[in-house]
Amino acid sequence: MKDFFIADAPRFENSVVTSFFVLSSLQVRERRQGGGQFLTVTLTDKTGSMPAVMWEDFADSIAPCTEGCYVKVMGQVSRYQNKFQMGLQKLRFAAETEIDPADYLPMTNFNVDEMWEELRGYVSRFANPDLKRLVFAFLDDPAIAQAYRTAPAAKMLHHAWIGGLLEHVLTLVRVCLANVPFYPEVNPDLLVTGAILHDIGKVRELHWKSSFGYTLEGQLIGHISIAQGMLQEKARALEPFPEKLRILVEHMILSHHGKYEFGSPKLPMTPEALLLNTLDDLEAKMQTLRNSFAAAESQAKAPGELTDWVRSMDRALFNSQAYLDDGKPATTEEPPVHPPTDATAATEADVPARVTTPLEDPESPPVD
Repeated sequence: MKDFFIADAPRFENSVVTSFFVLSSLQVRERRQGGGQFLTVTLTDKTGSMPAVMWEDFADSIAPCTEGCYVKVMGQVSRYQNKFQMGLQKLRFAAETEIDPADYLPMTNFNVDEMWEELRGYVSRFANPDLKRLVFAFLDDPAIAQAYRTAPAAKMLHHAWIGGLLEHVLTLVRVCLANVPFYPEVNPDLLVTGAILHDIGKVRELHWKSSFGYTLEGQLIGHISIAQGMLQEKARALEPFPEKLRILVEHMILSHHGKYEFGSPKLPMTPEALLLNTLDDLEAKMQTLRNSFAAAESQAKAPGELTDWVRSMDRALFNSQAYLDDGKPATTEEPPVHPPTDATAATEADVPARVTTPLEDPESPPVD
């Protein structure tokens, strides 16, 4: 089966390797000089993605292939502008019987069952019975629950792995509850409801079988509008449901991207919507930062170097902790664990950093 992963590229620089991948992008391009065409693809597995190019004899090879299919390739690993790529010599379509799906999609490092129960625990402690039955109407829906537990939070940006949506939302709920005591204007149950439901449309916006991508509904409508429709449907099924609560939850969904140019139909206008937008953006950006630091480490960048340019944040990033620790003797001591707030006293410690290779989409809007 698969014996070479994208993360192995540094050990195989200038070597010829043969392995299976998901073909996450495919494009035939015209040569600038001399005429003819060449093939560019993106090869993906659970450890990341790598661009690859094939200059000759590719027409028959790609005939049965589409984006998201499995392929077997042989090619030479090389480095260009400090990034790894592969020059393909052979490529063929691979049947699903030849692969193990677990090799191709990155997965959360955390226990999904434990995360799910923790999330439900927060809802069970709601003081507002109407918000409690609204959120459980989503979490108790078998189809929604199954998708919510496995969906990525994005195609290529933050939490782009199986279970990423749940991981992102649970971390966001923890951060929301930790901040609520400082803002008495904020209704805790309403804020957590918005945190749990703000990205619920992603269970239908994205697909995640062999690779991450957008469904037709996701491309044409988007997760914000999908979530708005799902909320209205659940509220009707729960009638009588307070109209005031529906409007406030719907506003959080519609405004959680914060700006019109980021895809928000509305700007945040309530205390809960403003705090949700701010903390959601922060949580997503911090995970993007961790991904960028992990990529810099895989590229053997020195602690004093900036990361590569992060398109979604329109800047390079700098690992201040690694910079300060550079030259210090290694220690095996456990890092201190911050005590949980009253709101999270019964939960696990804060979610630690997850090390992944970032997959960036140059045409994506800012981090959501």
